[in-house]
Amino acid sequence: MHIFYGKAELIAHLNSIQSTHVTIGFVPTMGALHDGHLALIERSLNENSCSVVSIFVNPTQFNNPEDLAKYPRTLEEDVRKITALNPGIIVFAPSVDDIYDGKPVSQSFDFDGLENQMEGKFRPGHFDGVGTIVKRLFEIVTPTNAYFGEKDFQQLQIVKKLVAKNHLPITVIGCPIYREANQLAMSSRNERLSENERNQAGLIYQTLIQARDKFQKENVESATQLVLQTFEKHPLFDLEYFVISDEKTLLPCVTKEKNKNYRAFIAVFVNNIRLIDTISLN
Repeated sequence: MHIFYGKAELIAHLNSIQSTHVTIGFVPTMGALHDGHLALIERSLNENSCSVVSIFVNPTQFNNPEDLAKYPRTLEEDVRKITALNPGIIVFAPSVDDIYDGKPVSQSFDFDGLENQMEGKFRPGHFDGVGTIVKRLFEIVTPTNAYFGEKDFQQLQIVKKLVAKNHLPITVIGCPIYREANQLAMSSRNERLSENERNQAGLIYQTLIQARDKFQKENVESATQLVLQTFEKHPLFDLEYFVISDEKTLLPCVTKEKNKNYRAFIAVFVNNIRLIDTISLN
């Protein structure tokens, strides 16, 4: 197991193994690894000759300081899980000072409007922080392929836009959402839920399935009303948003059009713990 805590050491190591035949797979994470993360890492292992996993809780993408402070940090356990998959995986676990050279400030990005929808509306500055850290990590690791989960579908589209706009020779690969037994989307935040909250949070995906059926048989308005009414009945949940959007532009759908792919996005608070999910509607 190779663990690097500084970017200079990682860059030197990657330079030492570079050749025309080496492909680097990269899985950027904020740690607290679950089976969804491990699936991304396994795919990287299967598709590349070398795999790098970063573990870094990025401060610039949190608009809520309390959320940043409470985010789980489990480096020792994360390393154990990664080693169990394959001891040859490279782990990059830098400090904030190392990544940001002592100045944890976001760059400003234009993602052609992708950043202004859903998460962008409710988490000001979030995608500037995401763009900043992903761009820096890409510059350090210089991967051939980078793997992201589709639970953060808006982020996935933004990373693809970042790569395209900066002409980076990186293939960004979206991977399916991993779910718990009750279909709750796997997330590091789930660890902060009580057992009862975690069980009941399966309602989020159940509601998305019902909304998909409504959308396919009827329209956007009926699907949206179903979701609003469902969460109004459950005092445990506080619905932040539900949006049906064009998968490519992320613009809200008003009227269904043929030959377009649509996706539902949802954010729900459970006892001040924010959970997101998404589902394809086609």
